[in-house]
Amino acid sequence: MAEIELRELRSGDRQEWLELFQGYARFYQVEISPEGVDTTWGWLMDETHPVSGVVAVDGGTLIGIAHFRSMPNPLRGMEVGFLDDLFVRQESRGKGVADCLIQHVKDQASARGWKIVRWLTRDNNYRA
Repeated sequence: MAEIELRELRSGDRQEWLELFQGYARFYQVEISPEGVDTTWGWLMDETHPVSGVVAVDGGTLIGIAHFRSMPNPLRGMEVGFLDDLFVRQESRGKGVADCLIQHVKDQASARGWKIVRWLTRDNNYRA
């Protein structure tokens, strides 16, 4: 595997992003609608929306995605980070791609002043 590049999503990434997003939805056994996909993509392309997206790229191909956002935490009286979605192509797993994506979110948390990043995943997702 070549060195993994991490970058923000770009408008030209939609088709490859969609393949990853569909894989993520299949993993969680969630049906996604075209309207929902359009809404999510719109959020990710809107610089003023709280949801951000980052992709892992290897050799020009998107191999992983992470969606994250700010979230109010009333108990602490502060904004914290929330990692909504994390997915890596099957053939790219076990090579540190998820670790790179998580580190990117942690770096963003630090830059945005989030002292905490929360992430929920399926209870049988032992690797995560």
